[in-house]
Amino acid sequence: MHDTIGWRDHILFTPGPLTTSPTVKQAMLRDLGARDDRFLELVREIRTKLLTLAEVPADDYEVVLMQGCGSMGVEATLQTAVPRSGKFLVVANGAYGRRMAEMAKAMSVEHHVLQYAENTPANPDDIDRILTQDKTLTHVAVVHCETTSGIFNPIGAIGKTVSDHGRSYIVDAMSSFGAAPIAVEEWGIDWLISSANKCIEGVPGFSFVIARKEALQRCEGNARSLCLDLYAQYMDMRRNGQFRFTPPTHAILAFHQALIEHESEGGCVGRMNRYKENNKLLRREMREIGFQEYLPEDEQGWIITSYLYPSHPLFSFSSFYDRLRDEGFVIYPGKVGDADVFRVGNIGRIAAADILSLTAAMRRVLAAMGIELKAAGIPCGCIA
Repeated sequence: MHDTIGWRDHILFTPGPLTTSPTVKQAMLRDLGARDDRFLELVREIRTKLLTLAEVPADDYEVVLMQGCGSMGVEATLQTAVPRSGKFLVVANGAYGRRMAEMAKAMSVEHHVLQYAENTPANPDDIDRILTQDKTLTHVAVVHCETTSGIFNPIGAIGKTVSDHGRSYIVDAMSSFGAAPIAVEEWGIDWLISSANKCIEGVPGFSFVIARKEALQRCEGNARSLCLDLYAQYMDMRRNGQFRFTPPTHAILAFHQALIEHESEGGCVGRMNRYKENNKLLRREMREIGFQEYLPEDEQGWIITSYLYPSHPLFSFSSFYDRLRDEGFVIYPGKVGDADVFRVGNIGRIAAADILSLTAAMRRVLAAMGIELKAAGIPCGCIA
């Protein structure tokens, strides 16, 4: 386990919030005013660094920071980007795609849902067919890495389809930005949304949107909300570099430090390589224990992995979870609709030794529960 500034944390094998470095935590041990020049300079640096990380030209793209969790950033984008006369296609193969549809319904934004099973990646041909048939669709929204299961959607191919049809493209890259290659400009992404507490390894408190300026500047008056008006937030940041309302100052301080550490690790490639190694080791160890993955290997991403519940009569996820937590490790419940699963993330400030510590604890917990699983490669879970 990690000793951090005088206390002992659990190691978080979750999709975020996640385990952060001691120096990211330490960065929050300052108090800065929301209008302090030093704070405003940090905000400016963060916005510049995010454009560099996204590899997009500052002349064509803008970064807008938005207080709140990632879902609030998604909602702010949807209700600002889509005009009141617009309609968007939601591509959904998990809880977060479905949540976009729920947001649209709550905001009375016209939309159509293209629904897939949680273990099925989106197909650009289906999107092409729908956009051909429905000329009223103005926007397409998709989740890159669906942390419901861990699956990656082909946002590059989808982007080409959306661009060919001349529609606007919204990508929820909450769990992938910073640790997966995303060619924002090449793939025609007009709006990319992510969060401070994911692959950049900051703490919760705000999301950010990397938006094509041309698209953003057409959005005045679109918002259905006062506080989540992304255009109004952009205009204030453009005028004076400030948030419209009280900013998450400590989360900003942590994120600035997290970006420095992201750069020192080798940027997106370096972070991705560590996460891929974590995931490779995790999957090997879990198979040796006897756990079966929910997704086929060729569709499994490297952010989070879903595992089927063992069919053993003594297995209880709540007991398994509690015992692991008592050992110092936190995993994540499942969300898929057609199976009983739990999830193990391998992002955050964790490395191979932490993966091995987790799986060793799993072996101890299963033994204490009186459970012995079958050898690797033999199914040990059952579809509900």
